[in-house]
Amino acid sequence: MVIAVLDGQGAGIGREFIKRLKKEFEDKIKVVALGTNKVAMQNMLKSGADVGYCGEDEIVYFLTNFVPDAIVGPIGILTCGGINGEITAKIAHLVFSLDCKKYIIPLNLHGIFIPGTVNLSMKEIFSLIIDDIKESLKKEDEQKTLSSPSS
Repeated sequence: MVIAVLDGQGAGIGREFIKRLKKEFEDKIKVVALGTNKVAMQNMLKSGADVGYCGEDEIVYFLTNFVPDAIVGPIGILTCGGINGEITAKIAHLVFSLDCKKYIIPLNLHGIFIPGTVNLSMKEIFSLIIDDIKESLKKEDEQKTLSSPSS
């Protein structure tokens, strides 16, 4: 399973999420760091991402040619100008259009209120995402078992 983590600035959210992801799954998943800038990408690589892409051109290249099983990022990845202007129209459009699961981390900023998320800590949000990834991996394993011939 390939999980892309998209973040900008210093990648504080991406960094912490990747640490949790790698601790939970070790080598069962491949984590791709998509940093809108070099610092964000490097910080996510230091946190355990397997490979990184930096800037609009590389992010667009990755998302166009290698659709991940899931993408994770703060709500700003869905809108042009998100993450303090670091998300371009191309990136936002590609993320929204991807044929994969999108785990969007709600941040109650910029007047955006998402009911049901106000009392969740970042730790709880990460746990909910990780639990869903576990379920997806379990289903993948069951599909492989059902489709492989018996000995």
